[in-house]
Amino acid sequence: MDVQVRQGPAFAVARVTMGPNERVKAESGALMATTPSVLVEAKAEGGVMKSLKRAAFGGESFFITSYTAPAEGGWVDVAAHLPGDITVVDMAGTGWFVQKGSWLASAETVTMDTKWGGFKNLFGSEGGFILRADGQGPMIVSGYGGIEVWDLEVGQTVTLDTGHMVGYQESVQMQLRKVTGGLVQTFKSGEGLVFDFTGPGRLLVQTRNPNEFLSFIGSVIGTGNSSGGSGVEQMLGGILGRD
Repeated sequence: MDVQVRQGPAFAVARVTMGPNERVKAESGALMATTPSVLVEAKAEGGVMKSLKRAAFGGESFFITSYTAPAEGGWVDVAAHLPGDITVVDMAGTGWFVQKGSWLASAETVTMDTKWGGFKNLFGSEGGFILRADGQGPMIVSGYGGIEVWDLEVGQTVTLDTGHMVGYQESVQMQLRKVTGGLVQTFKSGEGLVFDFTGPGRLLVQTRNPNEFLSFIGSVIGTGNSSGGSGVEQMLGGILGRD
């Protein structure tokens, strides 16, 4: 299996080229294009209960789509819902934790499960649960904006806003805390909770925060007037040159 990423970092697409009878698993709705001879199936990966847990707590789809190449091989293109970059993680037997919504596809030999991340995750972007990947082979993850790879040395600590985390190796230690001294300071600064990541291990970071983007969209939709419609309509009207 070979993975090539193109059109990054703004609108990345990953092409997975499969050998004879090779199979890749992907997030539901990630398909962009494929060769006609590739068999496409959607099923509850790992059984109904495991799929329910992944969907309810991990933020992923109940059904996983699988693509199986015919005897002559084939390819499939996958893309994320949000604009941004894609990176390929070589699992190599090392476990990874991935934020919900960032897993895009992986080899059949990579297993996915939803794990309780502890109360330190409860008030972060993960809601207490996090997606854990294990096994061998490539795993494709997406981010909102560009994706940066940070390699942390033993004992090295970095602080990251919770909305900018994509994933991290199991060897990395993580703690959740408030970035400011109290509620008043949080209100003044506009900052809330952050993760402290301590090496050794690799950390994947997205340069844009999807939660902040959704808040911005919500604030625009919530503004409007009697003559001009919603704020979004006015903004789009200006872009399209409409009155």
